[in-house]
Amino acid sequence: MVHTEDGPRPKYQRIADGLREAVQTGQYGPGDRLPGENDLMAAHGVARMTARQALGVLKDEGIAEARKGAGVFVRSFRPLRRRAVQRLAEQQWGNGRSVWAADIEDRSLDVDEIAVSEEAAPEHVRTVLDLADGQSVCVRRRRFVLDGKAILLATSYLPMSLVAESAITQQDTGNGGTYARLAELGHGPAHFREEIRSRMPSKDEAARLSTSAGTPVILICRTAFTTEGRAVEFNEMTLDAASYVLEYDFDA
Repeated sequence: MVHTEDGPRPKYQRIADGLREAVQTGQYGPGDRLPGENDLMAAHGVARMTARQALGVLKDEGIAEARKGAGVFVRSFRPLRRRAVQRLAEQQWGNGRSVWAADIEDRSLDVDEIAVSEEAAPEHVRTVLDLADGQSVCVRRRRFVLDGKAILLATSYLPMSLVAESAITQQDTGNGGTYARLAELGHGPAHFREEIRSRMPSKDEAARLSTSAGTPVILICRTAFTTEGRAVEFNEMTLDAASYVLEYDFDA
């Protein structure tokens, strides 16, 4: 039995390690069917539960996906590399480009489930945006779908006193998006702060992102500030962890 610093490594983990290596070395490519439970039981002399756990590890890691009645297959979706620094540069949205242009290259991105409304600011949003009691916010909710796969849920909050009657209150904010419109209003972002956490998804999040059981979500809360230090947007993003690589590139 293979031992680690914490003790014996469970057999299902060792089987999963072998399958993962086979995927990484190209023995199984995107869309290929992996050995099923019966195959793994026969090859490794294990019980069905052990074989099921091994395949479950790969599904939880986003390497494989189950297709009802067909088996478990190598996931064909290529994770998105999110270049946080480049995507938020003013040269992106300031020139009418989407912040996503730095990430998606020639891949297909769609935005659906778009809802824009005026609402009372939740307490945590009111605190971040430094709003007085009773001040409302423009709330922009949407889902981002890359190559047919839902990867991100986003909810943005902006002071209604800043954006009322602007394109920000419409579903389509135009070239450059919300940040370009804020700049036109004299409140362009000059600084961003992102906080990152991780947890398991809610039932609704798992359904909207079509995540497999056991796959966590990444939570990114971004605040946009003007040169004067005023917070003008608070954006709560929920990412399918298996669909993302987070990249941060900055000077020492």
